[in-house]
Amino acid sequence: MELDIKHKPAAHCENGTIANLLRYYGIEMSEPMVFGLSSGLFFVHIPFVKMGGIPMTAFRTFPGVLFKRITKLLGIKSEMRRFLSQDRAMRKLDQVLLEDKVPVGCVVGIYYLPYYPKEYRVHFNGHNICVVGKDEKTGDYSVLDPVTIEKVSLSTKDMKKVRFTKGTFPLMGQMYWIKSMPEVIPDLKPLVIKAIMKACKNMAFQPKFINFAGTNGIIYLSKRMRTWEQTMGRKMALFNLAQIVRMLEETGTGGAGFRFIYGAFLQEAAEKTGMTFLNDYSARMTEIGDKWRDFSYKASKVIRKRSDETYTFDELADFLQEIGEQEREFFRSLYAAVKDHMTE
Repeated sequence: MELDIKHKPAAHCENGTIANLLRYYGIEMSEPMVFGLSSGLFFVHIPFVKMGGIPMTAFRTFPGVLFKRITKLLGIKSEMRRFLSQDRAMRKLDQVLLEDKVPVGCVVGIYYLPYYPKEYRVHFNGHNICVVGKDEKTGDYSVLDPVTIEKVSLSTKDMKKVRFTKGTFPLMGQMYWIKSMPEVIPDLKPLVIKAIMKACKNMAFQPKFINFAGTNGIIYLSKRMRTWEQTMGRKMALFNLAQIVRMLEETGTGGAGFRFIYGAFLQEAAEKTGMTFLNDYSARMTEIGDKWRDFSYKASKVIRKRSDETYTFDELADFLQEIGEQEREFFRSLYAAVKDHMTE
């Protein structure tokens, strides 16, 4: 049995999986619109939560949040489950997929996905796939993975393994699906306004004591970066810097990538809602994404010890602080502009 869903690759796995789930119910929504309506843009740097012994840094909301937010915003009834038992998790997947005949989103670990090239396998428990069918003879599952060009398959053994990958954030067979759709989908403009306001609050209006989140977190990371060499030595300082670059450019689509996606959302929202002032903010967000890319470039020079151009950790921290302050000003300005538009 296989559900009829056309595969469309995406830049980010959770956006792409959500778009696939919505498409099955006749809602065509672009990846930037999914990300923007989910208020997915975020930043956290949490020293007391470690991934591979390195403090966790993320450039978006935590896995699963996007699906919860967008279904609630659209008035869609959905469900998300985790399990202690692997067998129960697999039975539930088969029930929803084969008996209810609806596609299922699953959060999996990348490292054990057999169709991934070895050089791209990392210990990251936050990848999303859309399960759309199962072969009755072989037991293989048909999967739409947003980062692959074509549909792929996973054996029952591999599916169980990737759904229960252990690590900093054990997955516990996390799965999610749409249970029912509203009779009428709400108008887009009020949804866009609500989503933008939420993203602005999350990024630029966090209390000072929550120093690890939003733009507070970017500036907090810049302050900590200045002390790395003194507190942990050059080798570990470079290791920490490399992890930041890895999260920026590779794992989970990357920090700069999310800024570009959000810029595309603002541009599309301007076109579909008539709020043309969002085009200016789209361009500004793209410029911020370019600055994140520039930071990665400069940091890679330090990591690889290029002799033609070198930077100190203080210089990198200065650049990072500048980005944080620019993002804070951007989101506060965007918040005010949308608020003013609502009162016109």
